[in-house]
Amino acid sequence: MSQALYRTWRPALWEEVVGQEHIVQTLKNAITGDRVGHAYLFAGPKGTGKTTSARLLAKAVNCLDPDLAKRPCNQCANCLAVNEGRFLDLIEIDAASNTSVDDIRELRDRIGFAPSQGRFKVYIIDEVHMLSTSAFNALLKTLEEPPAHVIFILATTEIHKIPATVLSRCQRHEFRRIPVPLIVDKLNVISVQEGIQIDAESLSLIARQATGSMRDAISLLDQLASMSKHVSLAITQDILGTATSQAVIDLVDSILSGAGSQGLEVIHKALDSGADPRQFARQLVDHLRNLLVIKLNDGKDLELLPETRVVMTRQAQALGTGQLIDLVKGFGEAANDLKASWQPSLGLELAYASAITWQAAPAVVEVAKSTKPAEKMDRSVPVSKPQPSQETGMSEQAARVNQATAPEVHEAHKPAERKQPNPASTETGGNEAASGEKLELSMETVRGQWDVLKRAVREKDSVTSALFNSARLMNVRDSTVMLNLPSELLQKRMLEEKNQTLLRKIFRTIFNQEVKINCTVGANPVTEAAQDVVPNGLADLAIRELHGELQKVNKTKKSKDKDKE
Repeated sequence: MSQALYRTWRPALWEEVVGQEHIVQTLKNAITGDRVGHAYLFAGPKGTGKTTSARLLAKAVNCLDPDLAKRPCNQCANCLAVNEGRFLDLIEIDAASNTSVDDIRELRDRIGFAPSQGRFKVYIIDEVHMLSTSAFNALLKTLEEPPAHVIFILATTEIHKIPATVLSRCQRHEFRRIPVPLIVDKLNVISVQEGIQIDAESLSLIARQATGSMRDAISLLDQLASMSKHVSLAITQDILGTATSQAVIDLVDSILSGAGSQGLEVIHKALDSGADPRQFARQLVDHLRNLLVIKLNDGKDLELLPETRVVMTRQAQALGTGQLIDLVKGFGEAANDLKASWQPSLGLELAYASAITWQAAPAVVEVAKSTKPAEKMDRSVPVSKPQPSQETGMSEQAARVNQATAPEVHEAHKPAERKQPNPASTETGGNEAASGEKLELSMETVRGQWDVLKRAVREKDSVTSALFNSARLMNVRDSTVMLNLPSELLQKRMLEEKNQTLLRKIFRTIFNQEVKINCTVGANPVTEAAQDVVPNGLADLAIRELHGELQKVNKTKKSKDKDKE
């Protein structure tokens, strides 16, 4: 039976440890100066070299080479015994399967015996955070004052679960995730030595997929090597379930063009070809993050192919910094939401829909969002009030919304004929948000103004507009507008204070009264009978939780007479 590559290529010398120079140098200095501690704690992500470094330390303290600077020599009897797994004074304990206090008591009873082969008995306790509280307490005294011939090395991936009493008794070393370039260099060396033919792009993809874990990267290389004599990028993408880089680029181009059908086709084609939705979303976030870096400092530190850099520079120039931040957040949420989603592509589709809505928003929105002081505006440019009958095609109500929710203009820019605002129209004033009659708030009036509302929201905030477009009008009663959203994620976003404030302001401007916005979740049909549903009542609960449907029933004359009795 052949041995796995990650075991074959486990570092046997300090110089072979990759990406942990800060720890290697400290341990080498301790060995050279004969100042090795009695207890160490190695913490860090999986596959970064914690157990390997622990074995190297155990091999170094028991090495027979007279020159301390050359330990471990990897040639003496003790070093070879450690490499072959037959060194009796190196004891590795898996804390995940030895969690009880009895296991620690047994260990404590055995440590008093002198070493049989080397100078020190070294106990490596892996995943030490799995020990029970009683087991930790039983280990404390021994860990603080072990026999002179015993060294403890604790390893963990979750250091926050280690009691403070244990941390204070150990020398603590933090292992870091290994950078992608170092992983690629190591994989390239292994490929050459093992005779594996693999493309450079495949090595880069494996390194990124490993997320800083050298062991995971070597295991993926081992898996791909058994697939084909020559490992191409296409084979790597097929095995790892990742989408092609071109699909990511095409999707960003679709966002730039605002082509809804084109972007959805890219998403569905990538997923249909076997790409994992979560991994596709992560690739998008990684690509958008690189665009943001290029936007901020020209991406000097990014390792990109020349042709890829040209494409990404073009995309970065076409997107604003605020847009890139929103895109990273949107697709980042999609990557997290895909874990438990019953429809894996839904998170990607919603993030994309929100992105193209943002991109399609008129330029005046950027001006409205500006927070620069009015004093910095060019006083030589007069500000004129837009007319409803101009090219925008805005109705009178929408124009009034635009005026009421726009940022305040400096006095020097106000037209001379502008009237003083009504005190009742301010945000802290009464129920009426603008002059005019108070419109009746009902299902009919809200439906009649629905297009005006959507247009007004779209002109003020693209994210709120995307949420509002996904909502359906359920009920209007007692100054409360009930909206229905297709998922809990969208409901949570709609209930955020920013979105609620904007919607209340727009409703107040159009209907001249304060309005509350409430939200339900699920595919609830809007029927005529739903107008009489009391918010948060039994019928409303049946609609939201049980997905029921209300129907209006006409009572017969006989039943009406019976009711009167």
